[in-house]
Amino acid sequence: MPANFPEIWLGRVIQNLNTADVATFLEGIMELDVDVTQINGGTPTEMNKIYVPTTEFEAEILINNTTYPIPFQEYEDGTIEITLDKYQTKVITLPDDKTLGSSYDIIDTATKGTTRPILTTKNKKAIHAIAPQTNTVKTPVLAATGGAEALADASGRLRLTYEDLVIFKGKCDDGEWPAEDRRLVLCTNHWNDLLLDRKNFGNQLIDYAKGKPNPVIAGFELHTYIAMPLFTAAGAKRPYGVVADPTDKTASVAFVKDAIAKKTGITTQYFTPAAINPTRQSNDLSYRHYFIVTPYKTERIGAII
Repeated sequence: MPANFPEIWLGRVIQNLNTADVATFLEGIMELDVDVTQINGGTPTEMNKIYVPTTEFEAEILINNTTYPIPFQEYEDGTIEITLDKYQTKVITLPDDKTLGSSYDIIDTATKGTTRPILTTKNKKAIHAIAPQTNTVKTPVLAATGGAEALADASGRLRLTYEDLVIFKGKCDDGEWPAEDRRLVLCTNHWNDLLLDRKNFGNQLIDYAKGKPNPVIAGFELHTYIAMPLFTAAGAKRPYGVVADPTDKTASVAFVKDAIAKKTGITTQYFTPAAINPTRQSNDLSYRHYFIVTPYKTERIGAII
């Protein structure tokens, strides 16, 4: 086994966490250019925090001014403190026989079961965090209507229609969302609803494939994701990881790209070599990874249920 075995594996896991299986709805969201502060490192209360400068300052505009000197307006700003989510694996045991030589092929095979669950979990948590809590002018939550014909699937669920998308666009306009960079992440049900509407969508969705631009419909860049948040029938977001109630609805989530913050924190590997583990003769590994996706403010986010 090479002397730098732990470092090789940690570097490969970090690379895979940053490049593999990225949810398309997060593509193009810039990583925050702020330092990660580690608090209580190496203890059960360890946290990663970031401090993001923010401001709601807007200059007051004078029209046809004739009064001088022009009055002063003081610039004001502040800071948002964000605690990153912590993702930990259980301890993974790797028999020493399989790690001797540890080529990159073996590393990728052995760590795939580590990186994929972390990626899947943090992407699920990300889209849940982006979804609004409830319907407001700034965070519209719209119930699909099935259109004028009240189209429904076999379960009685009203289907999402083009008319619904136009109504939802209007609600986003009312909330003063910028016209550019609006994204709509459709749940599986809603994506399939639009597939059935060939009159309005033709083959735009059928032809959607990896490597092609995402279709833009009613001003929204469309994405789809399989693990979307749950809402109550009344339009309130359910907690992350909750068991679905029969009356819950799976939501599609909309947001403005620049309204979302993303930050990857510290990844730590915990390693016990087989040389000091005579009973199992295995290398014991576990990982701790920090990551967060969150709206900057409670605005420019929405949902369709």
